[in-house]
Amino acid sequence: MNTANFPWLTTIILFPIAASLLTPIIPDKDGKTIRWYALIVGLIDFALIVYAFSTQYDFNNPNLQLVESYPWVPQLDLNWSVGADGLSMPLILLTGFITTLATLAAWPVTLKPRLFYFLLLAMYGGQIAVFAVQDMLLFFLVWELELIPVYLLLAIWGGKKRQYAATKFILYTAGGSLFILIGALTMAFYGDTVTFDMRSLAVKDYALNFQLLVYAGFLVAYAVKLPIIPLHTWLPDAHGEATAPVHMLLAGILLKMGGYALIRMNAGILPDAHALFAPVLVILGVVNIIYAALTSFAQRNLKRKIAYSSISHMGFVVIGFASFTDLGLSGAVLQMVSHGLIGASLFFLVGATYDRTHTLMLDEMGGVGKRMQKIFAMFTTCSMASLALPGMSGFVAELMIFVGFATSDAYSPTFKVIVVFLMAVGVILTPIYLLSMLREIFYGQENEELVSHQKLIDAEPREVFIIACLLVPIIGIGFYPKLLTQVYDSTTVQMTARLRDSVPTLAQEKRQAAEVSLNTPVIGN
Repeated sequence: MNTANFPWLTTIILFPIAASLLTPIIPDKDGKTIRWYALIVGLIDFALIVYAFSTQYDFNNPNLQLVESYPWVPQLDLNWSVGADGLSMPLILLTGFITTLATLAAWPVTLKPRLFYFLLLAMYGGQIAVFAVQDMLLFFLVWELELIPVYLLLAIWGGKKRQYAATKFILYTAGGSLFILIGALTMAFYGDTVTFDMRSLAVKDYALNFQLLVYAGFLVAYAVKLPIIPLHTWLPDAHGEATAPVHMLLAGILLKMGGYALIRMNAGILPDAHALFAPVLVILGVVNIIYAALTSFAQRNLKRKIAYSSISHMGFVVIGFASFTDLGLSGAVLQMVSHGLIGASLFFLVGATYDRTHTLMLDEMGGVGKRMQKIFAMFTTCSMASLALPGMSGFVAELMIFVGFATSDAYSPTFKVIVVFLMAVGVILTPIYLLSMLREIFYGQENEELVSHQKLIDAEPREVFIIACLLVPIIGIGFYPKLLTQVYDSTTVQMTARLRDSVPTLAQEKRQAAEVSLNTPVIGN
């Protein structure tokens, strides 16, 4: 069999979606068969992802690979077009990994298990498609496809305010999606040719004012999903009502879709507009870091505290890809993967803690570490990863963004000093609210009322296994970042070079350096 011509990405996307359609007819009485079915499907798809990228993908090639294109509406040049490069490949791997673990985390689900796992599998394929499709209209369609399962997972299996949280989620994200559709249609019909192919759109000669307008629309759409303040308020509400597996998908994958789209669409297709918007993005990133960290510090609800922590950490992604340096952009991609792993682990542990204590209020906890020692140890380790402890992936990612922005020649020294100082303040705030959270949950005197009403049993083997699976890459990347950075370095270097050419001052310096090298006489023979 010639595996080089096999439609790997199409298979990886459609397999879990097709498998989800079989869930209504699988014989099952108590939900046990259907959950094993979903887990096996997830494992098979993840194995296909790993095999395809380990055997068919060249890490040194910065361009799209595993490209597949099939005509859909030829009159509009609309195709089923997929491919992967250094930006999308790590996030496709992350999606397969997190979704498979989320399926295992959903083991206790007993309410409408067929529908739950149907939505989980459909969402699996839709999320991978977001990172793989190379057609703007198709991108909009799979972006919308992914929203429906999340809405239902919140509205049916959420907490007391699940209807409010689900409605707010769909209003924010669907409203933002309109800007994607308008931007896609506007770019497609711009100029003499009509096309939705992203590579063709990237080489069109857009007027600067047109770029700025489309860039602003895309920024609104993707800022909702990232999320960027002030378009962030849906996230704490969604996390406040979600179950553990949905938490993992929200924190581990959905937020990364916004960051990926900003890099792929805004920076990749509209680089001239990105050069003008970059200082605004840096300011928004700083606001995310500081405001969300301070808000997290003030939260008394455990889920909302971690949710605001996620918003704060995603601010580093915005600054990294606006730095115009190889190191900054590389750090932004690493931060997305790192936060996906760390966020999923923390929210899973929040769910595990709630299942035992039946409360999310920190004031009602205290001293439970004496009875739940394994959960205490895992929660502490994952919190250390979130506060960027050296040896964890978060430390490497944030350090790369720090150094990448500090050494950028696209900004004035004064601006860089102010931004780096504020970023450092955000880094200092993180251990304060995370360590105080650990103290309130696990240390001190036991809450007698809580202990007398709840059975505070320790972690099950399944829960320990899920956290162990997440900690292996978190620690592995922390000690050996090249494990991941070598996967995408060639792509980020190529993209940074193109972005730097869009900054007038940097482009002029590059031309002057080239002229000097050409005019320098060669001595010797």
